[in-house]
This record gives sequence, C-alpha cells and structure tokens, in this order.
Amino acid sequence: MREIYEQLGISSQVYDFGREIEETLKDRFAEFDKIAEYNQMKVLLAMQKNKVSEECFHSSSGYGYSDYGRDTLEKVYADAFHTEACLVRPQIACGTHALAIALFGNLRPGDEMLSPAGKPYDTLEEVIGIRPSKGSLAEYGITYRQVDLLADGTFDYENIKKAINDKTRLVAIQRSKGYQTRPSFSVKQIGELIAFVKGIKPDVICMVDNCYGEFVDTIEPSDVGADMMVGSLIKNPGGGLAPIGGYIAGTKECVENASYRMTCPGLGMEVGATLGVNRSFYQGFFLAPMVTKGALKGAVFAANVYERLGFAVVPNSTEPRQDIIQAVTLGTPEGVIAFCKGIQAAAPVDSYVDPEPWDMPGYDSQVIMAAGAFVQGSSIELSADGPMKPPYAVYFQGGLTWEHAKLGILMSLQKLVDAGILSKEKLV
Repeated sequence: MREIYEQLGISSQVYDFGREIEETLKDRFAEFDKIAEYNQMKVLLAMQKNKVSEECFHSSSGYGYSDYGRDTLEKVYADAFHTEACLVRPQIACGTHALAIALFGNLRPGDEMLSPAGKPYDTLEEVIGIRPSKGSLAEYGITYRQVDLLADGTFDYENIKKAINDKTRLVAIQRSKGYQTRPSFSVKQIGELIAFVKGIKPDVICMVDNCYGEFVDTIEPSDVGADMMVGSLIKNPGGGLAPIGGYIAGTKECVENASYRMTCPGLGMEVGATLGVNRSFYQGFFLAPMVTKGALKGAVFAANVYERLGFAVVPNSTEPRQDIIQAVTLGTPEGVIAFCKGIQAAAPVDSYVDPEPWDMPGYDSQVIMAAGAFVQGSSIELSADGPMKPPYAVYFQGGLTWEHAKLGILMSLQKLVDAGILSKEKLV
C-alpha cells in the first residue's frame, strides 16, 4: 500500500502519519455507516413506493410536457424528504440559482426577508441586494434584515424576536457555514429556531439552505418544520452523477410559487425538458447516502489531521457533523494555495494543473478553487476552495469515495511539507 501511495507522490512519512490517525477513527466511521444505511433504505423506499421503472429514464425535449420520469423523480424526492412537493430540474443551474428561484417566487414587493444566522453565503449577497446588483430583491422593493449570531455561534433569540415585524415574510436559515468559521447548524437547532419563529409569527415562511447537509443525519430540515428546503444536485443529493441541477422541496404552495419563477407564470412545473439526464438524477440520488458517507469520513479525517498539527479546524476533531464541509484556518495565503494544490494533485481530472486565485463572479475577493472533477464545480467530488482574505481559511469537502478523500488530505499535507510551510518534524 505504501508503494502505490509513493507512486502518487505521498512520502512514507506523510502516509504513516495519516495511517496512525485513521486507526483512531473506527468508531466515528461506524456511526457514519449506520446513518448511511438508514438513508439508503429511506431513498429506496421512496423509489419503490413511486414505482420507478425503466420508463422513468427516457428523455424529453422541447416543452417537456408529460415527462413521466421527471414527475416521478420529484415525487421520489418529496417522499424521501417528507414534503408535499418538490422541484428537481436541470434548468436550475446551481445552488444559488435554486435559492434565488425560491426567494423570488415567494416574496413580493413590500415583504422583508430575515436572516437569523448573520451574513448569508457570498453569492446570495447580490441576489438579495446587500451588494448592489441588477435584478436583486432590493430592486423589487423587498427589504432585508439580519441578526448576527452570538459569540459562541448560536442564534440570538432575543434579537431575532425584535427583528420579526409585520413585513417579515420569509426567514432564510443557512445550514452550512459558507465562507465563515462558525459552526454549521444541526437539524435539531434549525427545528428549535423554526418553532421559535413560528411561535411569534405563524405565517412566516421558513426556508433552509440545505446545501452540503443532505443525508448527513437521518432527518432533514423538512422533518422539523421547514416550509422550504433548497439544495444543489452537484452536491450531496446528486451522488456525483447528476451533471447539473437543483431542487426545492417543501409545501405545495411554496414549491408552486417557486416553479412560476423557474419558468414563468401560467406554466410553472408543467414545462421543462429533461434532455436525457433522468437516469443520472435517479442513480445519483440512489447513491447519494453512500457518497455522502465517504465525504463525511474524509472531513473527519481532515479535522483530525490538521488539528493534530496545531491548526484551527471547524468543526473540531470530535464534534458531531452537520455537513460535509471542513474548514481549516491556515493563516497565510501561501498555506491556502499549497493546500488547494494538494487537492488538485489528487484529482482524477486535471491533476497536472495548479489552481490559482482569481476574480470569481459573485465574490468580493479573489477565490481559489481546486476541483479536478468529472462535473465542473461539483463539490460532492473532492474539492477545496476559499477566499484570499484573512483569516485565510480553506474549505475542504467531497470525495466520491472515502479512499479518494483520504488521498486528497494526504496530498494537501504533502504540499504543505514540500513548500516548507509545515516542518517534517511535526509529523512525528
């Protein structure tokens, strides 16, 4: 085994360091195995209940009227996530697009959106209008308010209560940390917040950005009162096979409202050709619990490796997992770049290139992204990225298999050693 890793560029010292840590994680890995097994049965049950057949894999073109496979898949998603309805479409370009559709579909001029978890993910700032942008919610007369988290990363219930007013129409809860070093939220925490908000204003729509969180637990935000749950198919639920797409799951009214924004008023969910992606969507969703399990193992391995070496990690090596993202604060731009070079070097695609920081659309600073993926930008595949600004943290996620995630972390460590950022003595 050591020989094959050496052929891939991993020194025996780095390999031994990683193997020692891996041996301590057997109990954690067994927990992930149990969660994945439960979720696998949940997805399988939804597929069997809706009588998925070979006919579901056929393609549609043009308007996409009466696409049996598309309509059945949306029932499968809705049953697996325990919601009344769901949109699962290749016309949804990414997670940010899915969130924008959900927001624009359910907010009207004069409404106010509240973020009780502080600043949202960078790409949503222009959607909302925090950073001026053409076509933002702000341009349509929709106002925005946020309540920052407390110092310990928990919800500030006192100020959330003060922030909710007659105009508050939608509360948007971001489950994952985004480009922040705060903890991600558990489904239980999200449920408690939703109950609190509904207790103040029952008709408020509670929307959860569920990106990176699907199948991490045996329950989803939709099981604890979320009216809408939104995510990307090139993250967890696509299982690495979906080539594009996003989903919006929730109440029938919320999903219908979103569908009129996705296409246009009067057409909604009735149109939207699948153009041959149905089989990949179905198979990806079927595999998603197992793929997510591999990513979780990689994230915990990363936390243990880098915490042992003295770096700040969120979550830490022993905390429960709420998503597949592992933040590592490297403290310098050189450290972030070296880490990302390691992830790229471990990839099956474009392993021979070096990632560089660039002015990525939607961000307020340069961003570096490493992802030698089969699907461009797929962050359920082995990837790492981060903004080039203090505290210079990198965000690692994905790995279609645990073994590949493991190689990625070892390679990131190797690049830090090779660049002289980390001394070999620390690996002893």
